Amino acid sequence: MDDTALPGPAVPGPAHPDAVSPGPVSPGPGQSGSLFRRHLAEWRMILVAWRLLVLQTSHPVVAAGTAEHSTYRAHPWRRIEHTMSSGRRLVFADRATLRREVARLDRAHRRIQGVDGHGQAYSAQDPATRVWVLITLYESVVAMRELSGDPLGPAELDVLYGEFSAICAEFRLPGGVLPRTAAEVPAYVDTVVRECLEFNAQARYLLFDMLREAPRPRRLRLLAPLWPLLRLLIAAVLTTLTIADLPPAYRERFGLVAGRPGALLSRVLHHGARRVATRLPDRLRYRTQSDPSAAGPIDVSAPRRFRPGRRDTRRPRLGRFFSEVLDQTGDGFISSHDLRAMAHNVCWQLELDDAGEEAVYAGFDAWWEELRRTMDTDGDGRISKAEFVAAAIAAHDRDPEHPHQQPQPQPGLRAALHAVFRAADTDRSGFIGADEYRVVFGSRLHPAEISHGFRQLDRDGDGRLSEAEFVHGFTEFFTARGDLAAGSQLLGRP
Repeated sequence: MDDTALPGPAVPGPAHPDAVSPGPVSPGPGQSGSLFRRHLAEWRMILVAWRLLVLQTSHPVVAAGTAEHSTYRAHPWRRIEHTMSSGRRLVFADRATLRREVARLDRAHRRIQGVDGHGQAYSAQDPATRVWVLITLYESVVAMRELSGDPLGPAELDVLYGEFSAICAEFRLPGGVLPRTAAEVPAYVDTVVRECLEFNAQARYLLFDMLREAPRPRRLRLLAPLWPLLRLLIAAVLTTLTIADLPPAYRERFGLVAGRPGALLSRVLHHGARRVATRLPDRLRYRTQSDPSAAGPIDVSAPRRFRPGRRDTRRPRLGRFFSEVLDQTGDGFISSHDLRAMAHNVCWQLELDDAGEEAVYAGFDAWWEELRRTMDTDGDGRISKAEFVAAAIAAHDRDPEHPHQQPQPQPGLRAALHAVFRAADTDRSGFIGADEYRVVFGSRLHPAEISHGFRQLDRDGDGRLSEAEFVHGFTEFFTARGDLAAGSQLLGRP
């Protein structure tokens, strides 16, 4: 799962000849009778989702990758969508899709490495961290059943762990790092909690602050007036529930107290969800997978144009653009990590090979070098909002008569955009058709939103996007000279 711990970097790479090889299991993880698959598909897994994220992010390697490489602070819902999408590919797809997903994750996470706040080197390739991230997924299924008052029996645990191990067999796990049986998992989890995990800044943010600051999800636009109050209520309930549901060893070690209200809330929600779920038909009890290609045709009529207003609103508009689009990691600066996060998001929906992904990343790396060279006035290796706004206004003022027309060529930005276009043009026709365009955005947008973005880019209204149209539209967007729905939908908040 991409950034399995919401942004966690530690997801294993592809299978290795020496990987752990589980015994035969029946049925397999991709079959409809799979116990593991059936449990993960239940809607009530949502109740333990935040618990899972806190456990994963408490690992110091995951926390370090989260702090430096993740976009979860600025784009929490996109990160959750990516995590869920990757989980579906790993657990619910056939073996060929599973292997493609593992290979894609390996390419993405090879790039996640660095030095943490304690001066220790970290890497997403660390085997112990990979195992922890995977085991927490299995452990969350077990916890859901225990918390609902219906724990799995020993035989069911063996089947569940066998199916889980069949998925793990596709990852590069050295022998001996994964618990061999379901019976060994509780002791493994207890040891990691007591000896390895930290209640770090990232875990605290997830547990106490993230939902209190989260932007409104795009699909909840009708709740916009109520969102500030609603998110506080959701955050309070979820924090109380998560603390109550965390392993006792975790609460004991880090001084978290559930109290009687938390225990009561946990019992009511989990037991109530079980009683409701077991009485529902399967179509309501289990989540179904969405297919972006089944969303219906894109409306390609009447392309819409950006019409600038008369009043100079550049400074606040540029500030919003900086915060909502360019600052992907939400730390108040643009750095190479932000540009690489954009590349990662672009590549996410596309099943590219090594060469295709490298081309996209190389394009965004070139764009970063261009931004750093022209905007990083204090030479600290990152661009502040003030530096960006000043440089963008200066560039606009060099052409005061036409501030919203195409800017002077920017080789780095254009290299990135050409790479994105060629990656999205999967049939190599030289155009991006409606179906190809839809794949780039996945299933997270309403069809009307996708149609609007497509029409803005399709300047000649012929129902397809040429490379020139694509590059022109996104160049205006990334230089903050024009509004573009497609740009905001792909990289903006929420």
